[in-house]
Amino acid sequence: MRYRELGRSGLSVSEIGYGAWGIGESSWVGATEDESVRALRRAVDLGVNFIDTARGYGESERIVGRVVRELAGDEVYVATKVPPKNRVWPAPAGLDPAEAFPGEHIRTSLETSLRASGLDHFDVLQLHAWSDDWVGRGDWLETIAELKREGKIRLFGVSVNDHEPDSALALVRSGVVDSVQVIYNVFDQAPADTLLPACEEHGVGVIVRVALDEGGLTGRITADTTFPDGDWRHRYFRGDRPAQIERRVAAIVDDLGIGTGEIAEYALRFVLSSPAVSTVIPGMRSVRNVERNTALSDGRPLTADQLTVLAEHRWERNFYS
Repeated sequence: MRYRELGRSGLSVSEIGYGAWGIGESSWVGATEDESVRALRRAVDLGVNFIDTARGYGESERIVGRVVRELAGDEVYVATKVPPKNRVWPAPAGLDPAEAFPGEHIRTSLETSLRASGLDHFDVLQLHAWSDDWVGRGDWLETIAELKREGKIRLFGVSVNDHEPDSALALVRSGVVDSVQVIYNVFDQAPADTLLPACEEHGVGVIVRVALDEGGLTGRITADTTFPDGDWRHRYFRGDRPAQIERRVAAIVDDLGIGTGEIAEYALRFVLSSPAVSTVIPGMRSVRNVERNTALSDGRPLTADQLTVLAEHRWERNFYS
């Protein structure tokens, strides 16, 4: 496993991290706690030292905390998130920060997360939505500073609105944030335009989510793919979206001259090709996925020609809407 600095924080994190949304048994059908625990343990065995969870991920915080406490001899960094008090995602422009993230709500959410996980602190506390309208307004920043002084959190971050990377530019430039979590993948390359350079300039760590487009960049989504009711992907991949994905992936595979089964590898290597990226956090609900994804941390970058090919497959759309 190779490691990268999380911005100016002083933390060295595994470039392949662990996205723990899928193990919470709330939005992804098929997760089991036993398999999730095995996958988490195997990830740490293979050098993963950064795990991302959230208050809104069902049982995820409890499961992550259980494993981290059992692996007390290993230094593992855990990030969690505070949901907006008004439960509105993404954060709309013009919203008063007191409606989404008043200081009292941030503290209460964190205390709940600490109890659920059994941990005595989190290494990164992230707001699970963000609007640059909030810079310099509200009492969220004072609360974050207090929680740092109390030792309950080490770093402060935000999870940037889906497909809106520029919505956190003012925050990054303000110097008060330690990390941002953002969607960045072969299809959504927009963060590379402005946000990633700004993070490099200001020493802000970058945590990349949805690097595999919720499964779209794995080669396993075809026109006939369906998901059961209760699985949030039933909505994400509704209508003709699986067919769209299949066509787009086929075009990438043809242009790169690779097999369909190799596209996940190229998708993750594409993300890691950016020096601004600190860690990428694919969801890994099985030991097999852990072993496959961590094996990519081998220092072998994509070639300039391959990156040029992938740059041509930028696709502006929002399947969350």
